[in-house]
Amino acid sequence: MSERVLITGASGFIGYHLVQAALQQGFEVHAAVRPSSETSELKQLGIEAEVNKRGKLLFVFPDFTSAETLLPLMDKGAYSYVIHAAGVTRAKSTEAYNEVNANYTLRLAQASLACGLPLKRFVFLSSLAAVGSEGYHATSPISEDTVPKPLTSYGKSKMLAESYLVDLKDLPLTTIRPTAVYGPREKDILILFQTLNKGLDLYIGRKPQWLSFVHVTDLVAATLAAFKEDSKLHTAYNISDGNKYDRYKLADLFRKFSKKSPNRLHVPLGVIKLIAAMLEAVSVFSKNAPVLNQEKIAELTAENWYCSIDKAQKNLGYEPKFGLEDGLKQTLTWYKENKWL
Repeated sequence: MSERVLITGASGFIGYHLVQAALQQGFEVHAAVRPSSETSELKQLGIEAEVNKRGKLLFVFPDFTSAETLLPLMDKGAYSYVIHAAGVTRAKSTEAYNEVNANYTLRLAQASLACGLPLKRFVFLSSLAAVGSEGYHATSPISEDTVPKPLTSYGKSKMLAESYLVDLKDLPLTTIRPTAVYGPREKDILILFQTLNKGLDLYIGRKPQWLSFVHVTDLVAATLAAFKEDSKLHTAYNISDGNKYDRYKLADLFRKFSKKSPNRLHVPLGVIKLIAAMLEAVSVFSKNAPVLNQEKIAELTAENWYCSIDKAQKNLGYEPKFGLEDGLKQTLTWYKENKWL
């Protein structure tokens, strides 16, 4: 009988790739989604898995109201592994971020322990935003020992979730902190490419930055590698492709691959802050959070997101297959073939 893994956030970009990889490795995957989630592509993965006799896919609908409401799911599932990838990246308040990103995480971990089954690993998808950035001239990259100083409510909610989990001493925990994730089906970098495709290469201000990226395939490999860790350990890993890139690298690679020459424009920081203030004011009358706010600006203009992957390489055997150039070329090809770009 195949081992079972619960993957939350399964209908999201990263979740899709986690489900795909887990099925390919022969797991029985229980994909946790909302009743309203679009699942047609996940269902296709399940059909392919059945045809190839590799893994099995079922859908579950967790109730994160409390640990008690999650307990029946965890009891019935009898999971060997849990990957908690669900969360929100945009919310209207600190309380909303904390409820979903921190409290939901805590409740799922508590239910995982309360069901009394021998859970081998609880893998939490956090974010490098939980640690925060460094100065441009920092002498060493962000490491797992870097003192956290998250810049945003999102980052703070992820760090709060991490602290909750660490307090659960019996939880066999691995925390994964990816930097900016890209790859097929990702929609945020797609927006950047669409803007570049229309001839605009936009930046906030002129200050230099160091950025880091990870292809979703590599992130998934690191996540599943955590299954093999000692069940008695609490571990955390920063995940990128191991390189640092200046702020123009993405656009420069787009130029190289597309043979287009978008106009490079630097918008003054003050103008962007004014736009963000206006969007925040208007959002008071909307149920949705604004796309741009003051916190997002702080994250977008942070000087240095370069992180070390030494610990993941040593403990997880993590070796990224994609640098940014190869990864973007593959991603752009997928966008074009699937008519996303």
